[in-house]
Amino acid sequence: MNAIASRGQLRASFLRWALLTVPAVMLLGFLSGRLGGSGPDNPWFEALVKPDIFPPPAAFGIVWSILYLMLGFALALVCAAWGARGRTAAIIAFILQLAVNLSWSPVFFAAHQITGALVVIAVLDVLVIITIVLFWRVRKLAALLLVPYLAWILFATLLNYEFLRANPDADGQAAPPSFQRIAI
Repeated sequence: MNAIASRGQLRASFLRWALLTVPAVMLLGFLSGRLGGSGPDNPWFEALVKPDIFPPPAAFGIVWSILYLMLGFALALVCAAWGARGRTAAIIAFILQLAVNLSWSPVFFAAHQITGALVVIAVLDVLVIITIVLFWRVRKLAALLLVPYLAWILFATLLNYEFLRANPDADGQAAPPSFQRIAI
């Protein structure tokens, strides 16, 4: 035998990693959105002028669920690549870009910082490109799984910019007062 691990052992290692990374990434993405108050039910967001390129709100939940699933699998592929040159750097880059990704919703939706969110997402764009390059050196499939994510966040960067352009006075503003109706 001239291999360090059999195909079955490598597949089992990937599956074990995927059982950890996929739910973790999806849960973190969900928590970031919830804690940040993202979505159309946010009164501040509801009051914003929506750019023409703004997709239907339901698209965001679907797209992000698929992307977080792909991110989790990509990370599992890299984590399972024991002994691969550059593995540790690729994992660190992934964790860094994920942390920046998770910070976007609280900055935009909770802090109402459209400009701050634009800076966050621009940093994210760069970090995802770096992560793709580092993943490519470890596992090409892992890098390819991140390409749709990069495409989506580049679109989100444009969307963030368009929100800023359409709502310059809303940047950093408090949410409009909400009223609760009580039926008697």
